[in-house]
Amino acid sequence: MKRFSPNLFIVAMLSVVAVAWLHPYPGTKLSPLHLDTLGDIGVALVFLLYGVQPGPQKLKAGLANIKLHLLIQISTFIIFPIIIILLKPLFVSAFLAQVWLPFFFLAALPSTVSSAVVMVSIAGGNIPAAIFNASISSMLGIFITPLWMHIFIEQAAGGISIIYVTGQLLLQVLLPLVIGLLLHKKLGSAAAVYKKELKFFDQSVILLIVYSAFCESFYTGAFSKFSFSSLLILLAMVLVLFFLVYGLISFVAKQLGFSREDGITATFCGSKKSLVHGSVMAKVLFTGAANTGLILLPLMLFHAMQLLIVSVIAGRLKRAAAMINAKSAAA
Repeated sequence: MKRFSPNLFIVAMLSVVAVAWLHPYPGTKLSPLHLDTLGDIGVALVFLLYGVQPGPQKLKAGLANIKLHLLIQISTFIIFPIIIILLKPLFVSAFLAQVWLPFFFLAALPSTVSSAVVMVSIAGGNIPAAIFNASISSMLGIFITPLWMHIFIEQAAGGISIIYVTGQLLLQVLLPLVIGLLLHKKLGSAAAVYKKELKFFDQSVILLIVYSAFCESFYTGAFSKFSFSSLLILLAMVLVLFFLVYGLISFVAKQLGFSREDGITATFCGSKKSLVHGSVMAKVLFTGAANTGLILLPLMLFHAMQLLIVSVIAGRLKRAAAMINAKSAAA
């Protein structure tokens, strides 16, 4: 039962959405609380801490396996978006037409860092490669995600300034990340000691951004036309997307002759998407949009499902590895 207990962060995420529904005004741009600005500051600190924690040496340790890196990055930035582009003709109803862009935004995002590494560690995968790929994915996403989105936002909303978006992401994400890497020698040991507290801060910033986004959407009535059945449809679509990508990566990893450890790292890192990056990029890419909550909704569902599903898979792989080791020791 412990494996299937609700993740506290997912519960907290659902709770802030409920609070935003009940009391949307405090999180809007009209509110004197300026939660939007606080979110920007929090994001910069989150990525600074991301840089402090692994450090350059752990990133270097994962450099060797080029095939593994290519599979993960191609899955993250090419396979995911192409799947959603190919499925676009199926988004025919009025509701599905509105959620295609949010799904494409989800598909264009980089992989998540912390949960991917944690799950790889639990399952017994290649941890240095997971740290390397998750970190590199974060950096590549600053440039690749806006490029993908520029194509379709330009068509749907009259265009965005790719230079402005990239500049904002460089300031909010890459610059703090680089500063964090430079501070690793001085602060790395302290970051390791306070790892739980830093994770709490990370999640608090995400919750603040999610709350602000949904406050704006509820306040402007962006969800007024959607029913509970629409949410269930979104959830089913998210599950199909996850298992499709996960299965495809697993198949390719076997065809390439990956070891058990590399196969775990490929499937876990290549099938994940970052809620942190999504929250940040939605603020930049969709500035002034009334439906930012809708933009984040598929990503939030995907985030929740990937945590639940991959945690179960990681637990099974861990037990399978323990049984193999026990048999080898007995023999």
